[in-house]
Amino acid sequence: MLPTEPNTPPNSRVWRFLHFPLVLLFIGFVFVFGGQIVASAFAKLSPPLKGSPVSVLQAAAFAALIAGAYVAFVRLIERRPVYEFGAQGWARELAAGLAGGTVLFSLVIGIIAALGGYRVVGTGAVSSIYAAAALAILSGVVEEIVLRGLFFRLLERLLGSWIALALSAALFGALHLGNPNATLSAAIAIALEAGVMLAALYMLTRRLWAAIGLHAAWNFAQGGIYGIAVSGFQQTGLLRPEIQGPEWLTGGSFGAEASLPAVLVNTVFGIGLLVLAQRRGLVVAPLWVRRRSAA
Repeated sequence: MLPTEPNTPPNSRVWRFLHFPLVLLFIGFVFVFGGQIVASAFAKLSPPLKGSPVSVLQAAAFAALIAGAYVAFVRLIERRPVYEFGAQGWARELAAGLAGGTVLFSLVIGIIAALGGYRVVGTGAVSSIYAAAALAILSGVVEEIVLRGLFFRLLERLLGSWIALALSAALFGALHLGNPNATLSAAIAIALEAGVMLAALYMLTRRLWAAIGLHAAWNFAQGGIYGIAVSGFQQTGLLRPEIQGPEWLTGGSFGAEASLPAVLVNTVFGIGLLVLAQRRGLVVAPLWVRRRSAA
């Protein structure tokens, strides 16, 4: 049994209904949406997220509210410890994710620059990193809780790792179709490079720390360091670039996430994580297969 599965439930129809993965998924979304409503209410009482140290604190507070809603769901509804946010080793996993996200995106930029698509022409204000950091914190925490902590984890319990990975990656890509300058090819790129990689990282660790760190650092490196649009949203960073060349190389106005170098680098890394998870016996079979094996 995975650590994130509930303990053996009482022989109760209500309990079994509430703990069916799809029902849990719906209830989990309600809890997280409730946390977002509370966070939005607080946001209206505070200054907007702008480029200042305060914006980073605001983003951290909003992210903490969403995480608190997730913790409440796990404790009150699933009735188990919140292993996904376990305290032991959390700093090491978060730091590894932050380092990994920065290195991966720097490698992508290095490839794009080597092929003539990216060139530094100046520097930006140090204050520009605050807005980028605030958005990175929000996207890293909220999206990982929703996509990996809820959607992937609970579908995996029902459908197995491979189907849950495909569905969560497809959903992750589709959610970006509403972003500025989004295209179908950009959504597919997000699904392949980030949807697969982040789900694989969760499979390997069975915790959210590393996935949150990698997601946040990837976004921060794009906007806060290299001055590139993040999923279609324009940002200013420490470096002011000149970007030129075909869209397959640069990602166009959506940002480097939609580029072929990003797809290749991250997908290869994600497949490597999946191979490691497979070797460690961390791939989950569908529920019907597990029941047949136990019979």
